[in-house]
Amino acid sequence: MALSVYSKQQILLHWVSAAVILWTLVTGFYVANVNVANDTKQWVAGVNVSLTTLFIPVFCWRLVVFISHLRHERMSQFSSAKMLAMFVHRLIYLLVAVVLLSGVLMMDRPIPVFGLLEFPQPLDDVALTDGFFVLHIWACTVLAVLVAMHIGAVILHELRGYRVLRRMSWRSRVRQACGRIG
Repeated sequence: MALSVYSKQQILLHWVSAAVILWTLVTGFYVANVNVANDTKQWVAGVNVSLTTLFIPVFCWRLVVFISHLRHERMSQFSSAKMLAMFVHRLIYLLVAVVLLSGVLMMDRPIPVFGLLEFPQPLDDVALTDGFFVLHIWACTVLAVLVAMHIGAVILHELRGYRVLRRMSWRSRVRQACGRIG
């Protein structure tokens, strides 16, 4: 199995994205489906709105990096399993984009960012914001399923001896650097 090497930038963007996506999915679904105090719901909503608003430019940069690395791939040399994994990764990117966009467009009030600044509400039409809210919930649900599949695939690969986590870690970058020196 050919192993691709990830740059420091790709590794950093992956783990920042993973942290934001996991936090917002877990906490968002938790407060939506578990009976918690209204103060807790409001706090989680505020943190998630602020965090994902700050994440939008990070995700845009991640897309640029992802697309710039796509041109180096030759699809004909990949197995069907690798093609499926690549398809799922692309679906995750697409769904993150849909979740972020629908999250902004569903807002029925200005968008605060940790009390430091505020963006105006993008849409005033209640029917549109309600529609984007429904899209947001569905996109989050599908994204959660894909993220669970992604984590499951990582666990399965690790159990089979394919060290995918090592390739996506800072330690792999140190080893590669040491290997080049020695």
